[in-house]
Amino acid sequence: MAGKKQFSTFVVDHLLFGVEVEKVQEVIRYQEMTRVPLAPAVVKGLINLRGQIVTAVDLRCRLGLLERSATDLPMNVVIRHEDGAVSLLVDEIGDVLEVEEQAFELPPGTLEREMRDLIRGVYKLKDALLIALDTDKMLNQVTTAARGV
Repeated sequence: MAGKKQFSTFVVDHLLFGVEVEKVQEVIRYQEMTRVPLAPAVVKGLINLRGQIVTAVDLRCRLGLLERSATDLPMNVVIRHEDGAVSLLVDEIGDVLEVEEQAFELPPGTLEREMRDLIRGVYKLKDALLIALDTDKMLNQVTTAARGV
């Protein structure tokens, strides 16, 4: 499988994002959240995942995108991180895609700086662009901000 990578994909604000499959712990439907007073705006709350307390991060907020409508419930992509599991709140879950390394390009300069800093790059697919998230960078910034609370 040299020259290929697998991504677990999901949609946020009509954009196709992906995270390396090995970083994904699980994908689950909407879970009730407990709000965290004084937490950064990107932390929407905590969920109880079979006894494990997991921080839920709203990707729309984190990437500077429009807020999700109150009637649209997010899905959870639970990511393994050095500080434990973290849930990324997304609009819908996609498939696992295998992409060719030569289809990779660095983040386009036309992206907003906030988003550009949080992605590794994009993969050109037949009918779309797959935006590869840099989960380590994104979650390190979130957990650092949350510790300051």
